[in-house]
This record gives sequence, C-alpha cells and structure tokens, in this order.
Amino acid sequence: MGVGDWFNSFCSNVLMSDDTLSKITTRYHQITKRINLDYYDSTSETDHSLYVGSFGRGTEIFASDIDILVQLPYDTYVKFNNYSSNGQSALLQEVKNVLEKSYSVTNLKGDGQIIRLPFADGINFEVLPAFINKDRSYTFPNSNNGGSWKITDPKAEIGAFTTLNDKCNHNLKCLCRMVRAWKEKNSVPISGILIDIFAFNFISTWEHQDKSYLYYDFLSKDFFDYLSKRDKTQNSWKAMGSDRYIYRTGSFEAKAAAAYSLACEAISKESDYPTTAKSRWREIYGSRFPA
Repeated sequence: MGVGDWFNSFCSNVLMSDDTLSKITTRYHQITKRINLDYYDSTSETDHSLYVGSFGRGTEIFASDIDILVQLPYDTYVKFNNYSSNGQSALLQEVKNVLEKSYSVTNLKGDGQIIRLPFADGINFEVLPAFINKDRSYTFPNSNNGGSWKITDPKAEIGAFTTLNDKCNHNLKCLCRMVRAWKEKNSVPISGILIDIFAFNFISTWEHQDKSYLYYDFLSKDFFDYLSKRDKTQNSWKAMGSDRYIYRTGSFEAKAAAAYSLACEAISKESDYPTTAKSRWREIYGSRFPA
C-alpha cells in the first residue's frame, strides 16, 4: 500500500458508520414530523427542516451533536415578538413542550438558542427553531440577556462550501474531517466551523486542490503550515457564504506547527521507512490512520 492508499483508508475510517447515519436520519424524520404535526397540521418528515452545522456541511465525524433547524410559521414569530419581555425564552419553552410529546422520557433542555435532545447512545440533537426571511436567511431566538432575535444563513454557508468542494474533487470535506481527527487526537481548542472556514480559505488557492489521495500528505503538511501562521492576535474570521463572524476558542497555532513538523518528517520517511512514516501520521491524526 502506498501513500494514496493510506489516506484513502484514513478518510474512510473517519466517516460515520451506516448504522449511525441510519439512526440520525430516523431521528431527524421523527423530530421534523413532530414539528409539522403541531405547527402545520402535516405528517411530513422532511418539510420545514434542514441539517445545519458540521453535519449539514458534510464535515462532521462525531455524532455527539447533530444540528438541525426547524422552520416555524410567521404567525408564531408575531405571537412571541409581541411579548413584553423575553418572548424568545417562551418560544423555546413552547418548542421544548412540543418535542416532549414525542420524547417524553428524554431529558430535553432549552439552552439559550436551541433545544437539546440527548439520547442514551450518544447520538444527540440540537434543534434550532427559526423563521425564514425574504432573503432566505433565518431569524432565530436568543433567550440570553433578556431575549433578542438573531440572523443566521446556513443555506448560504452550505452552498458556498458545496460549490468549492465540487470544484476541488471533494477534497475540501475530506480535509475538514481529517482535521477534526487531529483536533480530537491533540485536544486542539478550535471549533468545527472554524476548522471549516480555514480549510475553505486554504484549499481555495491550494495549487493541488483537484488532485487525489496521493497528494494528501502534502495537503496535510501545507494546511498545518497555513494554520500555524494565522495571526495570533486575530480573534474572529468570516464564515464562507454568510460572512458572519466566528470567534476563536483558544490558541491552536502551536499545535498546528507541531503537526506541520511531524508531517514533514512523515513525508521524508514514506519511501524508505513507511512504518515510521505511518507512525508519524498517527501522532497527528490518531488511531483512525492505518498502522
């Protein structure tokens, strides 16, 4: 097996299993149907909802938090916007009560902007109730600090992400999933959306963006070099498509520099010392990289 085979196997290893994906789909349909029954008098399992977050962008490798947005009717917005104080909190409570009709034994919890649905197997959901705007963005409730309405545009982010991923031979999503494995292995304080933003910005100008797994050793090396050189004083970056600001949660540059050094060593050993090379890649990416 050569380098291309190593990374092909690694990228397969970080994908969620078919069983996990099936459970996610089933729960997504159940949650959507519950919302449609109460707000639209419909039994549809797909209308008025969409996957958002890392799972919606196709970059997630963990099932611990599956984000979905459920679109509510405009008259529901009017109802809660007319509250004298924190209608946003009341809205979240109402949606929580609706979901409890289907998940009576689940410990539901409203958390500022979303409803959390934890499941015993660890495949958890976070539900964001929202209202569609004329420009196809969404208004959602924020119950913190007395309550307010905020705007999000997940479709624009997913659209920009998918367009570039198609252009670069699907290497963008693979890179994002690999970097999540690095984050897990090395306890890197960086959010999933920030990983995706950096990967998007990097690969949009990377000279080998359309190549195959054979180039993934250099893809790794060059990306970690790029990530290590971000401005340590910069605290926010714009998301692709929506231009919303995403803030850093910690310092990741030093760990990226360490990964870059390991990647350089791994590449130098690939021809003559493949076992050592794979050991270095596993130091970066963890046990999902083939031994």
